[in-house]
Amino acid sequence: MTAAYDQAIAEATRDQAPVVLETRSLVMRFGGLLATQQVSLALRQGERHALIGPNGAGKTTLINLLTGVLTPSEGSVWLDGQDITQLAPHRRVQRGLVRTFQINQLFDSMSPLQTLSLVVSQQRGQGGRWWQVLGRDRAVLSRVEALLAQFHLLDVAEQPTRVLAYGKRRLLEMAIALACEPRVLLLDEPVAGVPAGERDELLQTVADLPAEVTVLLIEHDMDLVFRFAQRMTVLVNGAVLTDGDPATIASDPRVKAVYLGHGEGHD
Repeated sequence: MTAAYDQAIAEATRDQAPVVLETRSLVMRFGGLLATQQVSLALRQGERHALIGPNGAGKTTLINLLTGVLTPSEGSVWLDGQDITQLAPHRRVQRGLVRTFQINQLFDSMSPLQTLSLVVSQQRGQGGRWWQVLGRDRAVLSRVEALLAQFHLLDVAEQPTRVLAYGKRRLLEMAIALACEPRVLLLDEPVAGVPAGERDELLQTVADLPAEVTVLLIEHDMDLVFRFAQRMTVLVNGAVLTDGDPATIASDPRVKAVYLGHGEGHD
């Protein structure tokens, strides 16, 4: 079998997967400012989808609408076929919609082992007994050990979070998100601020995320975006400019004109 054939089969299978996260004609107004304009997108189960766009394109606003930080002026957000537009952020997390690096409740005095034990215990309804659970519940401890290994944190498992290298803190934040057992994981600029020497470990961890988890990547690093994404949506001035596979996006002259090849900061 050729690589092209394998890719075609994978794409056909992905296109038949159920839609797990969808937005329908999302509009967000801040006074007279239109931050998002009729934004509709659909993410299928297991898909690796990237959201890109120039400075001020509306990416942050859209993510805040998806996670419930903002309530849209018009339109709706759907998770697993259910309208969650009015659902509180923590309720969305409970249903499996989790955003990384905005879960920045890292306790500097706690170690990765303690932090993940707390999150896993809470996820299993044992949050009030996590100190006991850490030593007595084998299922919790096994899950924590697996997360520490998956996110390359075994070597720093018992160190206070405050002394961890920045890349390790990013990995811990990602481990926390995965401990919440997401169906959809929003990766919000995972390599932002990470020194070059710590990026490879983090990039490999992103690549190795569970296949069944749908991932929406928001990132300015185009090397990461094109290595990771199976599909991409380009936002410009709060509206969807285009949507397609990486090859289509890379060759689109409109995308080149408004984004690719131009530096940008946060929006």
